[in-house]
Amino acid sequence: MSDHSTATKGPKQLIVTGLFSFLIPILIIGGLVYTYMSGGQSTPVSANPEKAVAQRIQKIGSVEIGDANREARTGEQVFNAQCTACHTAGVAGAPKFGDAGAWGARIATGFEALLNSALKGKGAMGAQGGGDFSDYEVARAVVYMANGSGGKLAEPKKPEAAK
Repeated sequence: MSDHSTATKGPKQLIVTGLFSFLIPILIIGGLVYTYMSGGQSTPVSANPEKAVAQRIQKIGSVEIGDANREARTGEQVFNAQCTACHTAGVAGAPKFGDAGAWGARIATGFEALLNSALKGKGAMGAQGGGDFSDYEVARAVVYMANGSGGKLAEPKKPEAAK
């Protein structure tokens, strides 16, 4: 007869080992679920309950009525009103206006890619579409910045008025 030895020395140790082998993974999974559901942040209610309520009940969309007869702003006007804050100083990795080296690779991706980044946002830059400027005005600003930084993009065509 051969003597077989096991890691558990008795029934009590076997029961404790069995419980921990089920209990520890459940606690880990529960902690991960809690962290995921809270977004990895502490609960905002304890810091500022009014702000937390406002965030939970914020509008999903809105309708804005603008002046359809207003003359579209130039790319330079949009740049000076919106874009200059970051693109003049290069804040948060924004390519500086006039820096051909920083803009070269971006211009190479084409006008549509640049416009998409401007309208939907990229990196630290928030989305500009649907803001104070029309998509056409944002497109003009993109062309202004790209051309002022070594690009040769054509001025976008003005969209036809809705009938």
